[in-house]
Amino acid sequence: MSPIAALAVAAAGLVAGAMNVIVGSGSLVTFPTLLAVGFTPIVANVSNTVGLVPGMLSGVTAYRRELHDQKGRAIRFGCASMLGGLSGGVLLLALPGTVFQKAVPVLIVVACLLMAVQPRVGQWLAKRGERPRHGGLPLLASVFATGVYGGYFGAAQGVILISLLAIFIDDDLQRLNGLKIVLTMLVNGTAALLFIVASHVSWEAAGLIAAGSIVGGQIGGAIGRRLSASTLRGIVVIGGLAVASLLFVKYW
Repeated sequence: MSPIAALAVAAAGLVAGAMNVIVGSGSLVTFPTLLAVGFTPIVANVSNTVGLVPGMLSGVTAYRRELHDQKGRAIRFGCASMLGGLSGGVLLLALPGTVFQKAVPVLIVVACLLMAVQPRVGQWLAKRGERPRHGGLPLLASVFATGVYGGYFGAAQGVILISLLAIFIDDDLQRLNGLKIVLTMLVNGTAALLFIVASHVSWEAAGLIAAGSIVGGQIGGAIGRRLSASTLRGIVVIGGLAVASLLFVKYW
């Protein structure tokens, strides 16, 4: 890899690290960058997944205050996320990369719409007694399904996840964003371990992305934690719709 290409990959990792903490969708920066510098789609995908894990860990440390007293949630939903990430990683290695492409932008749009109306939906569920403070079985199943998606493709996984958490759990949005970062880290980390064992990882690319994303995770944490709930919700919705628009153009 040339010095210019290496710099571009590291810079993409920095941007992606910040995006993953605040909104999600960081892979839409790093993955095309890896393709642009000459990596094949599969190598780019697995190397990108491996490289972004340290950045997510960086984001978790930035949100450690918001994660206080969420150990039980993190364990419960983390197990579902890891199982989903492993399943999605197996699907990626076993199936063509085009299998779910047309469904992805639709999923993101639905998640954005849910996030936009989340306060009203949350109030409605609370009145029906279906919005427990620690989530329920529907959320657990949804977290698993999101993990499958994240291990397989991953674009805007964070947008989908924060939408689900905000609807089903009655808690502060910043605390839920911290939990989202933990769960996406577990999904990517599980898939990354599978890819290390069963596929070819470009450690040069993964290392550059990791270095950039660690810095980006701290930047994203510093910015994200200062946002009000309504501003954070708006950024997630706008960012998710922008991602969905790009994917609609690409896959439709």
